[in-house]
Amino acid sequence: MFRRLNANLSFVGEKLSLSSDFCASVSRMSAVHFSLEQAALRIRKAMTTISSRLINREGVIHQAFLALLTGEHLLLQSRTGTGKSLLAEQIFSCFTDARIFKVQASKEQQPDTFFGGLDTEQLKTGRIMHNTVGSLVESEFGFIDEIFDANDFTLRALLSLLNERALIRGVQYVQADTHTVIAATNYLRVNEVTEAILDRFLYKAVILPDKQPLLQYRIAQRYIEHEGKVILPAERVPLAELLQWHRIITGDYDSLTIHIPNDVVYSMNLVIRQYEYARNRALKEVQGIQNDFYVSPRTQAKALDALRAIAFMNARSEVQIHDIQALSALFATSGVEQEQEAFNKAWSGVDKSLSVSNGFDQLRVLLDYDDVLTTIRTNPSALRQPLHTLLDSLSVRRSLAEWFKDIFGNQDATIENNQRALRQFLHDFVPACDEVRELKQGLEKEVEHVLALASKE
Repeated sequence: MFRRLNANLSFVGEKLSLSSDFCASVSRMSAVHFSLEQAALRIRKAMTTISSRLINREGVIHQAFLALLTGEHLLLQSRTGTGKSLLAEQIFSCFTDARIFKVQASKEQQPDTFFGGLDTEQLKTGRIMHNTVGSLVESEFGFIDEIFDANDFTLRALLSLLNERALIRGVQYVQADTHTVIAATNYLRVNEVTEAILDRFLYKAVILPDKQPLLQYRIAQRYIEHEGKVILPAERVPLAELLQWHRIITGDYDSLTIHIPNDVVYSMNLVIRQYEYARNRALKEVQGIQNDFYVSPRTQAKALDALRAIAFMNARSEVQIHDIQALSALFATSGVEQEQEAFNKAWSGVDKSLSVSNGFDQLRVLLDYDDVLTTIRTNPSALRQPLHTLLDSLSVRRSLAEWFKDIFGNQDATIENNQRALRQFLHDFVPACDEVRELKQGLEKEVEHVLALASKE
């Protein structure tokens, strides 16, 4: 349930120690009563409540819940007076039992502002030890206002807490309870340290002032009704439930798995590559900057959690191809139209290319073929059995299994015949588009590598 389930369960103002047997019992009970549809409905209700309180913020609210479900952080950038603090507080108000840490950063602050004051007795012995009670370390949610007003020394100290969820200072190591931090800023301050901080905030949004008269009218109406205060939702979600959802989405829940098909993963990477290319081309044309935009492997890996969260929010236990388009919430800054348009064009380009002449079906067949190669690489003795038998055990595409069975099914299951069959399949395969052709070329190299290793066994 919580990140340290077998250790303790933390509530506001107190900690209740639970035995591992009791925790296991709670987990089993949750598995029995869990409803994906009910969870998705609770999320939609929470998002609707926030949207009714804060006008024209649907995009960033969606980002915030992706961050909450995946256990990531959100950075809000805007000019003063656009309601960043209210937005963060309204989001956190949807949950009960969570400890919330709030601070406004300043240049004079030291790391103890976030980690707790120093233990003076330990300091006399030369050991830097923080008393973490009431700090960000022991809070599930955090809001840092004007984060880039903090000095670089303090920001550097925050890096491990935001990424590894641990306080690491000198000889002190404390596993943090921090789940999601929302930070706000009026400006970006770019240097080596702040770039690292920006990388820790996977979700980013720029909030522009609403100047459209009707929007201004609706915002004024909300202010008259609530006087700028947070309203508590009629139905709030216990923190334990959110963390259960998080475990499902990150693959740490035995009773339910959100499945991502191979073709979705491959297509996602194609879209990311196209998006990188588009962003770098725009930078070169406008600013003369060469290849400055980069999606790190870490972010690409985190995108898989985002895909599972998107499916989860739609009450599905399997990710679908069209969910990739919703990843604009992760890769493009909300509120920046150029980035949103670049990602949507990257998605539509890949989708259109693969939709023509059954490109997606071909992609799935070749990725199944790659699964066969992976099995042989892991267990070279598999090359000695009939290939159609091996394919049946892997649950690959019917077209792939039938091809091997029809063409080579009556031949003896020798290594030589199987090698010839694997090569022949790729030789006869005619790609429908460039994306499939590129995958085939990669597999042609891979099959020779795998067969060479298998022949040595």
